[in-house]
Formats: sequence, structure tokens, C-alpha cells
Amino acid sequence: MVKVYIVEDDVVIRDTIQKHLVKWGFEIQLVSDFNNILNEFLEFEPQLVILDVNLPYFDGFYWCNQIREVSNVPIIFLSSRNSRMDQIMGMNMGADYYIEKPVDLDVLMARINALLRRTYSYAELEEPNVMEHNNVFLHIDTNTLTYFDEKIELTKNEFLILYELMKQKGSIVSRDEIMRALWEDESFVDDNTLTVNVVRIRKKLSEIGLDDFIKTKKGQGYMIE
Repeated sequence: MVKVYIVEDDVVIRDTIQKHLVKWGFEIQLVSDFNNILNEFLEFEPQLVILDVNLPYFDGFYWCNQIREVSNVPIIFLSSRNSRMDQIMGMNMGADYYIEKPVDLDVLMARINALLRRTYSYAELEEPNVMEHNNVFLHIDTNTLTYFDEKIELTKNEFLILYELMKQKGSIVSRDEIMRALWEDESFVDDNTLTVNVVRIRKKLSEIGLDDFIKTKKGQGYMIE
């Protein structure tokens, strides 16, 4: 189980993030002593740290620097401070990402999963309930897709189509195979309905910069390369 240490003094934000990550199967420790963050970090030994910038006693930049002296663990800054200088300072201190508040939980999950995959081998982690390909994340429990800081909502059929294509990425998936998968989920679609859904998915993907994510193989079906 992936361990995440959350250092956040806003109770609402802290609890919201905790509940969301627990739902995805992460083990969470919340900061209990804002004057003793480094020792809590060393005792918990997390695989990832979520760190607020504005904190009691010392700010997040200070604690990021302290952690970096002993560990290369991935660190994500959360902050209501959105100036370019704050972001540059955060990255210079050794953070991996700087996310502005209010926090979009799906975007946060995309960043977390990207960092975990980049930092650790699959054998070291239990897979979260998300599919990823080329920085595109399909969130299985929310029927959403994220690409960097962009998020789109998917209908049930749109989600199931993308799920089948991502599950078999690199291979051509026939239209009949996709329709069978939809029927098995009690989504009774015909060939025309499938076409309409694929057009809608492509329009949504295009709006976030993914124009060629789904490719048509004439006479064969669709694929994600």
C-alpha cells in the first residue's frame, strides 16, 4: 500500500484529500505537529508527500528543503499563492509539482499517479484504480479523464468505449467487440449509436488537446497507439 504524508493546516482541504486518497487505497498520515514535520516524515517513511506552502512556524518551502536533504521522495506543493515567483521557488526547493488551490481532486490524482510511476517500479506499488497512457488518465470510479491540468466528464457509454480501447492500447479493437462490451454492461447500442458516441468522445478529447488519441482503422475498428 502506497503511503502518503499530508502536511496541510486547512482542516476541510486536508480531510477532503485524505478521504479521496483512502478511497483509492492509499495509506495516509496527517501531520500532527507542525514544528516536527521532518521527524514525522522520517518515522512514517511515505512514498509521496503533499505539502502546503502556508504553514504554522515554518513554511512549506522550509520543510521541502529539510526533506530534500535526506530523501528524494516525490513532493507535491499545494498553495493558494499563485505567483510565478512562488512556483519557481517551490520547484527550486525540490518539489515535483506545484498545484494551486482550490484543488481539483482528479488533477491531483493524475499528478500523484504520474509521480509514482516515474519514481517507483510497478513491483513496489499496488496499482491505484486508474488507467494511464501517455499522460492521459482514465479514472474508473468517477467516469472522468484527465490530461495534465484538463479534465473531462464522460457519459457511461463514452467511458466504457475509452476503457476498452485503453485496456487494449496498441491493438485494434473492432466495432463489434466494443458493442459487445457495451451490451455486457447493459448499454444496448447499435452501430449508429457507437459512431455517435465515438464522435462525441473525439470532440471532448480535441477540446483538451488530444486530437488524434483515438485512431480509426478503416474496415477494422479503433485503436489507441
